[in-house]
Amino acid sequence: MKKRKDGFLGERAIVLPPAVVETEAADPLASSLYVTDIGFYPSALYHFRERREPIGQYVLIYCVSGSGWYRVDGKEHRVEANEFFILPAGKPHAYGTGDADPWTLYWLHFGGQHAEFYAQGALLPQPIMPNIESRIGHRNNIFEEIFTTLEADHSIDALRLVSALLHYYLASMRYLQQYRQAESPQAKVADEDGIAQAAIHYLKENVGRRLTTGEVAAYVGYSVSYFSALFKRTTGQSPIGYFNRLKIEVACQMLATTDIQVNQLCFKVGIDDPYYFSRLFSRQMGCSPVEYRRRQHALTPGG
Repeated sequence: MKKRKDGFLGERAIVLPPAVVETEAADPLASSLYVTDIGFYPSALYHFRERREPIGQYVLIYCVSGSGWYRVDGKEHRVEANEFFILPAGKPHAYGTGDADPWTLYWLHFGGQHAEFYAQGALLPQPIMPNIESRIGHRNNIFEEIFTTLEADHSIDALRLVSALLHYYLASMRYLQQYRQAESPQAKVADEDGIAQAAIHYLKENVGRRLTTGEVAAYVGYSVSYFSALFKRTTGQSPIGYFNRLKIEVACQMLATTDIQVNQLCFKVGIDDPYYFSRLFSRQMGCSPVEYRRRQHALTPGG
């Protein structure tokens, strides 16, 4: 299989130094569960990794779009969008994707005294399908908080915070039903406003993906023409116009609160062309993403 060697456009990754991992493993609190490596790979064309010599950490792969495969214990498994799996520590493995439908994934390596509890039962692909209760956006925000904390700080307090967040992040996957029920969703009703609200929820849950109007219409169970007319009558915008507005809202939040680069940020909101993203952002916000960040920092006290 062809393997890309120069990284993936928009990728983000952190590999913690051995000294930091040793600190995590020795700390009475952080040693419960800790991160050693973490990243986000968008449209990871030809991504391939094989470890013939096993590592001491568990490996979580969360595929949010595209598809791929993995091999462990001599068995190969297929993974699709909205599925995750956890590779066991101490076993050789391999995983990858191709060129026809390259996956976009969140991934992390983790260890600790309680790591095995989260890995149990996750060797086979586990579905996390979007629905009215799914809270996918909230889960992705937890991942982002883990990443930005490790990006900024390796103090013991930061590592303990990451440990606590990692418990929450993994629990949101392993105890999916309880996680979804923890927040009371708006009931899905049969009137026009309820249909539009269900569609908006679906758009928010998939803001990091590319969606068509047909996919959203299928989710709420109506024809494209009927759904499009209903949605515009209720919201004043087309489904894709509304979706793009949501993407820019998320981008604005990340520009104001993180240091993520613009050519990485666009992939976080499901746009794989940085130039198109900048044009879309400028049309909606009246300035470029770089200028928006500069203005927001200028408004920050002490900035």
